[in-house]
Amino acid sequence: MLLRLSLTGVVLLMPALMICLRAADDLRPVALKSSVTTVQPMTGIALWTTNPAVSAAPVQLEFVYLTYSQIVSDRDQYDWRPVETLLNEVAGRGHQAILRWHDTYVGRPTGVPAWLKALDDYRETTARSEKKRTGFPDWSHPELQQFVLEFFTRFAAKYDRDPRLAFVQVGFGLWAEYHIYDGPMKLGATFPSLEFQQRFARHLAQTFQQTHWMISVDAAGDHAPFAADQSLLDLPFGVFDDSFNHRRHKEENEPNWVRLRRDRWEVSPAGGEFSFFEPKDQREALSPRGPHGVPFDTHAAQFHLSFIVGDDQPRFQSSDRIRQAGMACGYRFKVIRFETSSRHSLVEVTNTGVAPVYYDAFPAVDGVRSRVSLKGLLPGQKRVCDIQTGGLQPVLTIQSDRLVPGQHITFDASLPAN
Repeated sequence: MLLRLSLTGVVLLMPALMICLRAADDLRPVALKSSVTTVQPMTGIALWTTNPAVSAAPVQLEFVYLTYSQIVSDRDQYDWRPVETLLNEVAGRGHQAILRWHDTYVGRPTGVPAWLKALDDYRETTARSEKKRTGFPDWSHPELQQFVLEFFTRFAAKYDRDPRLAFVQVGFGLWAEYHIYDGPMKLGATFPSLEFQQRFARHLAQTFQQTHWMISVDAAGDHAPFAADQSLLDLPFGVFDDSFNHRRHKEENEPNWVRLRRDRWEVSPAGGEFSFFEPKDQREALSPRGPHGVPFDTHAAQFHLSFIVGDDQPRFQSSDRIRQAGMACGYRFKVIRFETSSRHSLVEVTNTGVAPVYYDAFPAVDGVRSRVSLKGLLPGQKRVCDIQTGGLQPVLTIQSDRLVPGQHITFDASLPAN
């Protein structure tokens, strides 16, 4: 009889217990007020690492050119200290780096390592480019081809997951911009053959698992294999345009964006540099109507830019304008729903920016991350994230392992409690 009474009591109590547990786990709206007031990590106006204004300017990115010869002194002798020093300096300012590896720069010797240049059958070309004596590599030499592939294998092995590194830019020709418009342009000699360019692109796509690599929009020309090869167009490379806002950009540059696929920005970053064709291209880059009638904010949205190199802008514009222009680039998150219970939380986020974030970023409540990342969330899209913690006073943040100390991904929100 006692056992029967106890079991009956438990049966009677179960519905009440379930109601209490359900009530304890009911989601409730959480009041949330927040505003994006700064340039977001991995976006905005980028300055060169040598710019005196780089420490105080409202930027998140720093740009630098590097040569292979700065790292490799002899066959299989790699010394990454110049990269380490550079990345540590950039990260110490709370920024991330855009590195451009190149082999040809107007007015300079090539960036090919000395041991390669010393080979008996390696023949470089020295010729005029922009009225300056310029070195051009011997791309017919198999040792140079193999070295470049091996270089990026080693570079990626060391830096592919490094948060100090935002993006890598690669290429051939003048400034690695995929052209020799002034000088000895010879496929297979001063410029890599189409076959090697194909090998190079596929090699990078296999080598970099996280870090996004970018090539110039000038790779859309007939001297490169991309526009005519769908399998190459399917590779996840980003694009940069180093004459972004010049007078004839729509007629001359924009078709290259189209040939390399205009929707590429959905999976890989788009960027570039303000043009130097005319003085006004730099001087008026961020003026209300731009140098040629198109405001920068309009251009940034049209091409879904994550960043633009604007090293001269501290000379011409205020910090407020540089910050505003930087905030017109890349992603911008807005939290449109935040509900929590004792056990879990729901967060709904939309992207009001012009491009996605290209690395994992997770909404987190009291430090507990969602299993769903905001990576790849396109402008206008929404994403719901379920987080396995809650509470009465939950603190919402967006966390990413691809940030350096001092960087924070922020968000807009204007949510009432009910």
